[in-house]
Amino acid sequence: MRWLVLFVAGLLLVSACSAPTPGPRTVGVRIHHSKFIVESLIVPVRSTVTFVIRNDDPIDHEFILGDDAVQARHENGTEQLHGEAPGQVSVPAGSTASTTFTFPKPGKLVYACHLPGHFAYGMKGVVTVN
Repeated sequence: MRWLVLFVAGLLLVSACSAPTPGPRTVGVRIHHSKFIVESLIVPVRSTVTFVIRNDDPIDHEFILGDDAVQARHENGTEQLHGEAPGQVSVPAGSTASTTFTFPKPGKLVYACHLPGHFAYGMKGVVTVN
């Protein structure tokens, strides 16, 4: 039930393209069958978003948010666990994890899983910052 509430909160964020509002927002992102259920989001510039990621799969995943350089570094890197950098978190099988990120400027950022083969399989989404 909690994932449904978080999912609805994510949908509300998608429609909130007006000026940033004070305080952080929470967006639920569900992982199922090695896919992010929320594949695109729109957020206001300078907004702070806490992503709550629920992994319903029997395998581990990760949530890495960033530009093309961040994605390339993680796709070719060897980091096993994440959680120290904003927008990056490991999400073990059957668990929920969260990470918070502030969007400083307009543009597009990608969130993805870079465990072996997952990115190539299409495990990614886009955040448009307006």
